[in-house]
Amino acid sequence: MTLNPATPEFARALRDHLPAQAFREVAPAYLEEPRGRWAGHAGLVIAPETTDQVARVLRAANAARIGVVPYGGGTGLVGGQVMPDGQAPLLLSLERMTAIRAVHAEENVLIAEAGAILSDIHDAALAVNRLFPLSIAAKGSARIGGNLATNAGGVNVLRYGNARDLCLGLEVVLADGRIWNGLSRLRKDNTGYDLRNLMIGSEGTLGVITAASLKLAPRPNGEGTAMLVVESPAAALTLLAMARDMLGEGVSAFELIHANGLHFLTETLPDIRQPFDVAPEWMVLIDVGLAQGLDPATALETLFERGFEAGLLSDGVIAQNETQRYQLWEVREQIPEANRRVGSVSSHDISLPVGLVPEYIRRADDLIAAIGDFRINCFGHLGDGNLHYNVFPQKGRSVADHLNQRDHVKHALHDLVHEMGGSVSAEHGIGRLKIDDLERYGDPVKLALMRQIKDAFDPQGILNPGAVLRQV
Repeated sequence: MTLNPATPEFARALRDHLPAQAFREVAPAYLEEPRGRWAGHAGLVIAPETTDQVARVLRAANAARIGVVPYGGGTGLVGGQVMPDGQAPLLLSLERMTAIRAVHAEENVLIAEAGAILSDIHDAALAVNRLFPLSIAAKGSARIGGNLATNAGGVNVLRYGNARDLCLGLEVVLADGRIWNGLSRLRKDNTGYDLRNLMIGSEGTLGVITAASLKLAPRPNGEGTAMLVVESPAAALTLLAMARDMLGEGVSAFELIHANGLHFLTETLPDIRQPFDVAPEWMVLIDVGLAQGLDPATALETLFERGFEAGLLSDGVIAQNETQRYQLWEVREQIPEANRRVGSVSSHDISLPVGLVPEYIRRADDLIAAIGDFRINCFGHLGDGNLHYNVFPQKGRSVADHLNQRDHVKHALHDLVHEMGGSVSAEHGIGRLKIDDLERYGDPVKLALMRQIKDAFDPQGILNPGAVLRQV
């Protein structure tokens, strides 16, 4: 990069092409990431209101070779939205591009700008009696552009897939300011390379997503939720197979939860209502959405009875109304916040072949016990093999006490993931946190191809420098 975007000359040049409202103060909120691992920096913060304004910014930045960090809701957990090193970049916030451009209920399609907050998209779909299935704990602040840029997963992947599976088309501004209008509503389009799926998951390194055509789904006629106490992760896996045999695609979510998740809620968020007086060692949260004529509560009761008879579970709570459903989901969705407040030594977003999840947990627990005395909070989306295996200090100790063990813990757990055919980044992306992991475990041919793609789309290297691929 040859110019600092904070220089008066560059700022003045942009002011000739953008309204005053597009310029934002370089506030701390733009420069922090949720876990507090890094503080970023920025020479200038620009919040365009239109795709054309985004194009003007990128055209100018490309000509001046100024780095641009796209910024959505700031909820990413791998540092993709903060740039701590190097020359201060231009931070491009999509916060003003929040419009729901169109809703085609009969087609099950919604078109939203990249800055639309995920929960607002949920509400827009609900207004036409539809469902946008992507759901994550940060849905009240995460923006859809960032969800797509990281190929977010969440709790409903089991039934509906990742963000990639819920997108029909994109509008993207390229590094040189050209606009790719791929905002299609088509379900079938076999006209060459799939640029949409190339952009999704690229974390703002190939282009800036400005709008998306999203898939909606019919709302299930009846929905139900239960928290069931299982004997072990292996029993949970057998129970999942039993549930799918009974209900097929009616199983929307199947979350594995460890007792430490509830213990951490007690420590840090005591107002969260918990379903059990004493936290069981292992639980599953199951959510079902069934067709007309099928009663979710009855289906969950039948599942409980069969699971109990098979020795898979011993207790449980079945929600009897929407308030109770909300309370059960509140437990699951607040676990990441409780984790943040406790403070982890090392956190891991991993995926494995579903059948190997119980073996991984057993072997990982043994590895961590050999390294030191820790608390482990293992939870996640059992139905798609995505675990959040996080390692914490014991009560009375702090993260600082274990900083010299952080790399040992991470490498031990990631080496095991790699050995078992899994991935060290399941749904959070690579960002800046996992570049070393990508280089350590990634296929060399894949990495070379990724570098060639980056060079083709962004030859000046201005888009999110240092994210996904190491800056050279």
